[in-house]
Amino acid sequence: MDFDFSDDQQSLRDAVRKWVGKGYSFERRRAIVAAGGFDRAAYGELAELGLTALTVPEQHDGLGQGAVDAMVAMEELGRGIVLEPLAQTYVATRVLAQHAPAAVQAAWLPRMASGEALVVLAHQERKARYRLDVCEAKAVQTPAGYALTASKSIVPAGDQADAFIVPAHWDGRIALFLVERAASGVAARGYGTQDGSRAAELVLDQAPATLLTTDGLAALELAVDTGIACACAYAVGVMDQTATVTFDYLNQRKQFGVPIASFQALRHRAADVKMQLELARSMSYYASLKLGAPAAERRRALAQAKVQLGQSIRFVGQQCVQMHGGIGVTDEYIVSHYFKTLTQLEMTWGDTLHHLGEVSARMQETAGVFA
Repeated sequence: MDFDFSDDQQSLRDAVRKWVGKGYSFERRRAIVAAGGFDRAAYGELAELGLTALTVPEQHDGLGQGAVDAMVAMEELGRGIVLEPLAQTYVATRVLAQHAPAAVQAAWLPRMASGEALVVLAHQERKARYRLDVCEAKAVQTPAGYALTASKSIVPAGDQADAFIVPAHWDGRIALFLVERAASGVAARGYGTQDGSRAAELVLDQAPATLLTTDGLAALELAVDTGIACACAYAVGVMDQTATVTFDYLNQRKQFGVPIASFQALRHRAADVKMQLELARSMSYYASLKLGAPAAERRRALAQAKVQLGQSIRFVGQQCVQMHGGIGVTDEYIVSHYFKTLTQLEMTWGDTLHHLGEVSARMQETAGVFA
């Protein structure tokens, strides 16, 4: 099996890395955080790079690329802790392309590919605790279509998005609906999150909606698994850059007239950081490669990946901050922002403990030896 990236994927990596290095500086990110945590102009630049069109099917003006290409892009965006929710675009694209009626695809996918429209998943509820089958949102059929009543939490860029993909109970099952932010009965209260990005509390009061699929739980599981794969790749980029900055610091900072990188205790800790980073990277690759697998296999694989990423995230973030000393937690220094991003990523799409339970529940006669 060939594990090398293709020339096109390497070119994609180089292009995104160059944009992050030149177009998304730490100073620009700080300004975006101060302005609310989302910049439509920066999202437009991602569209100009072709990233919003990356996984959109070609018949809808996209590039028709796959999960590995999305992984490459997300990993490079992680290096710059880019705030704009490109992962949500990949989640929404996958759900719409595989589950939405043709008319809905034709109406939204070309606009998403061009960056004109931002569609995000709004599925979290206060009582759910990461469980996808816990949903209090209700949908009713009306002469004009459907109407939703729901309250969803921590919706990425929820007060800036153009539409939401919302799970709700209808006809005895969970179905998936599309709700436009400009529709009547939609209220989104935005706020900044711990890592500097933007989210919102979304309240729907008999809001008009379009039915995407009545097999909503299966579609929602696909959406969340896609989000996990994107988060894993993004986290690898964040950890890689965190380690790079930390190792540079160890080589520059001197104690007793020598670089502290020469201290054996710190060298051992740096080696452990590198080991955890590579474990996370391999599981991120595994997660993206398993997105096309049957649902049961895919769900187990993504839970396994999130467990390893959660363990690596916590170890790398904490060790790198500690090796910096006091400067590692100051707001003026970028490592503190890496650490906050990693901390939030560990809880995104389900924390480590939740996914450890998922892995345990999905074990069969293999007794933990994963295929």
